[in-house]
Amino acid sequence: MQFSNGFFIQFIRLAGPFWHSENKSTIRSLALALFMLTVMQIGIAVVITIWSADLFNALEQRSMSGLLTQIGLIVLIFAANIAVTTAHFKVKRRLQLDWRSWLTHHLISKWMTDGRHYLVTHIQGTHDNPDGRIAEDIRIATESAIELSHSLLYCLLLLISFTQILWTLSGTVTVNLLFIEIPVHGHLVWLAIIYAACASSLGWWLGRPYTMATDDRQTVEANFRFGLVTARENSLAIALVHGEANEQNRFIALFNDIVHAWQRQTLTWSHLFMLTSGYSVLSMAFPILVSAPRYILGSISLGALMQSAQAFQQTAGALSWPVDNMARVAEWRASVERVLGLVNGLNQLEQEIVLHDPHRIHLIKTDEDVLRFRDTCIIRLDGVVCVSAINVEIRPGERVLVSGNVFTGSKLFKAIVGLWPWGEGAIELPRDPVFFMPPRPYLPTGTLRAAICYPSTHMEYTESALEEALELVGLEELKEQLDHEDNWAGALSREQQQRLGVVRLLLQNPKWILLQESMDSLDSSCEMKMLRLIAQRLPDAAILTITNEPLAEGFHQRRIEL
Repeated sequence: MQFSNGFFIQFIRLAGPFWHSENKSTIRSLALALFMLTVMQIGIAVVITIWSADLFNALEQRSMSGLLTQIGLIVLIFAANIAVTTAHFKVKRRLQLDWRSWLTHHLISKWMTDGRHYLVTHIQGTHDNPDGRIAEDIRIATESAIELSHSLLYCLLLLISFTQILWTLSGTVTVNLLFIEIPVHGHLVWLAIIYAACASSLGWWLGRPYTMATDDRQTVEANFRFGLVTARENSLAIALVHGEANEQNRFIALFNDIVHAWQRQTLTWSHLFMLTSGYSVLSMAFPILVSAPRYILGSISLGALMQSAQAFQQTAGALSWPVDNMARVAEWRASVERVLGLVNGLNQLEQEIVLHDPHRIHLIKTDEDVLRFRDTCIIRLDGVVCVSAINVEIRPGERVLVSGNVFTGSKLFKAIVGLWPWGEGAIELPRDPVFFMPPRPYLPTGTLRAAICYPSTHMEYTESALEEALELVGLEELKEQLDHEDNWAGALSREQQQRLGVVRLLLQNPKWILLQESMDSLDSSCEMKMLRLIAQRLPDAAILTITNEPLAEGFHQRRIEL
């Protein structure tokens, strides 16, 4: 497992704003409290080793008064440890939640704004499955960062505290090398360093493949979840064409990827597990075996022997932080890289495509009642020009049919609302907002009333206005279900959903309307009836329409051929 400077710089840029956010006083106070409580934990650990030495000395001396004294002291240590550990746990959890909350809000605000969530899917980069990155990887990235930082600080303080104790307890040992006697001071400290260095080096070598295996597993897990969600959202369409067998095969293929990733992770993890399990057993016996000869020779007491063993374990344990946390660090890094992938994708979108690239379509907001195209050119992502030199002016009340290539027309509509910046030229927008009605309106889960009024609130429209609009589009039967909660995207047919799109249009009363195959599920007469209804209820609105209905040409006043 290797870390590049670029990774740490990117992580600092990701994490840094949290510590300087508007709640920085609370955040820094929590961090300081966490540090102080960690120092107190180290103090308790030191006190326990001293207590252990005194206890075994009392046992060796068969002193009942000494034993009772140690019993009283352990009660105090017990109570202090409970208080410190509980407070530390609560402070750490609060800090983890605050960091996760801040980063989640920060990333959602970057992702779910001005169509970035849609635009980012069209650029290259490792930012797939943003839902999993926001919901799961942010959790791991923030929680594990604090866990690992705390454990590393704990081990550093442990190393500072117990190295001094171990050095004092080690005394001086003379090593005979042929005819030379070499005095070695603090030999237990040097043994602990060598012992931990060997284990750490072996752990780093065995754990190098684990990061990649963990990242691969998280990716395929997210792909599997995304496939299931997509199928749930399109269950009616799948059922209508009897596509269940295809979906089953697709799910099985996605799950097989999980199986293979799991097996790769298991193999790499097993290598680490063999090392850590053997290391944990050896760390209990090794310090006692090393110090036992000095006790047998009478150089140290039983209490000193046990204190030396505990100090050695604590020192070696602190030095072995990389080995003990190999798997956790790998998982943390993989999640951080996935979060950074989404952040970098959004930053690239904002800086290179939306803001600073001159070869993009420029949207210009004006105070005029006109929608004007000036030398507008639409380009596909592969660089192919779909249409060029569009110079058209549309005014209020005009009904314009956009014909030719449907996909090009779709990109033109998206360019008007800022969802297709790829191209050249400019589009001058009117002062009033543009209403884009796609082939299927978005109907969020909840009450039907809230779904119809989306993105406004239902408080903005009266009951009579809602019921009248439903009657006008032929959905009288839904009036009784306005306050029912359901997944309306799955509960209603495509025709009903498109009619609800017209209801939403009538309620919002826009002056500029883009209709992209918005009523293609209706028969010819019904589609024309909906178009005439829109024109009748909104006579001053400009309407641009993409449709395959032949009769629609007579409804429109002019046509733009793409």
